[in-house]
Amino acid sequence: MFRNDQLAEWDRENFFHPSTHLGEFARGELAHRVIAGGTNCHIEDRDGNRLLDAFAGLYCVNVGYGREDIADAIAKQAKELAYYHAYVGHGTEASITLAKMVMDRAPEHMSRVYFGLSGSDANETNIKLIWYYNNILGRPEKKKIISRWRGYHGSGLMTGSLTGLELFHKKFDLPLAQVIHTEAPYYYRRANLDQTEEAFVAHCANALEELIISEGADTIAAFIGEPMLGTGGIVPPPAGYWAAIQAVLKKYDILLVADEVVTGFGRLGSMMGCDHYGMEADLMTIAKGLTSAYAPLSGSIVSKKMWKVLEQGTDENGPIGHGWTYSAHPIGAAAGVANLNLLDELDLIANNRVVGGYLKKTMTDALGDHPHVGEIRGEGMICAVELVKDRDNRVFFDPADKIAPRIAASMASHGVIARAMPQGDIMGFAPPFCLTKLEADQIVETIVKAVKSTLG
Repeated sequence: MFRNDQLAEWDRENFFHPSTHLGEFARGELAHRVIAGGTNCHIEDRDGNRLLDAFAGLYCVNVGYGREDIADAIAKQAKELAYYHAYVGHGTEASITLAKMVMDRAPEHMSRVYFGLSGSDANETNIKLIWYYNNILGRPEKKKIISRWRGYHGSGLMTGSLTGLELFHKKFDLPLAQVIHTEAPYYYRRANLDQTEEAFVAHCANALEELIISEGADTIAAFIGEPMLGTGGIVPPPAGYWAAIQAVLKKYDILLVADEVVTGFGRLGSMMGCDHYGMEADLMTIAKGLTSAYAPLSGSIVSKKMWKVLEQGTDENGPIGHGWTYSAHPIGAAAGVANLNLLDELDLIANNRVVGGYLKKTMTDALGDHPHVGEIRGEGMICAVELVKDRDNRVFFDPADKIAPRIAASMASHGVIARAMPQGDIMGFAPPFCLTKLEADQIVETIVKAVKSTLG
């Protein structure tokens, strides 16, 4: 690792960091950290500080850090063929093999996978395919896409519009007109506290149907949703939610896009979030867990129903006019093959279920009765602790108090990285699947200390 006293200065003067308070960082008011290495669930900075990464980067390093099998596969591919494009039928052994491995893990009714680089560009691909699909079927008005408040689907113009978080819209002139939003399946934050979970699900389904009717069903092309809300709060859907939503979508012939960027390849304890919640998607978005972030790669998995229409479209109009220079990049594909093999060989999804369940239970036992803990929730190897000012009356903290960022900073100072989620005082945890019970104990002990030191 390169070391000198100027590195921090170079960082602040040259590096435009994403999702960062730019002024505070440039002025040196915001701490920076230079990461030098990692092993399993731990990362190490250039000063030798070792931290337990309880968020797996951005819930993406699923198999853990320092996996030589993946590094070796990347190096081998780079030496043999660092790059060739995927246009006009070109492929590589790595990209073709990975496509087969993805489809072997996808639901039976899916047909093909298109590779990109990030979840954002995969959802841009999905939008274009949806519009192309309806144009081929002679439905030029059927173009609007319904997303949900608090959903996260990317940071581009259309994908940032799909995202239902204020931070990603404010001062960016988003959302664009083709995107409309409906109720988030966030039972804890329901407006009517008297609603049962069943009644809340019915409310969400009714709100969706009312929106479709008001906009005109002939103008609504698709509905996009994460199987489980991720960045918007790490919120498992209430029981029966996806069955109720899918019934509405089928009634009005609206496509379902399952954004599996976080949930795909084992995060929930099932291979796919669609498997976990009984979703029959027309398109599936994959990214993070595809390569465990060892190299950038994403995918759009297309259903058999849509694929037939896409084939018809090219028969009628020639080659499909969509592609990225780095689609199916061989190095990313090689990382994906090695990653999925490792996921199977180490039986990491099974460990995920066991240790993830242990983490949530231990967290609940330790903090469930705290007066400032409103809810502890999660599924598989992902969970959240929602902090409130008044537990009994469900009164939330003023955002200006920055409760969650303060707790995250406290945890980091004690060797554990957690994430303060946007739009609420919510602490998020999504460790690598190789987490041990001892490491889970460390996470819980650290957040208990941080909560008590911050909130009493």
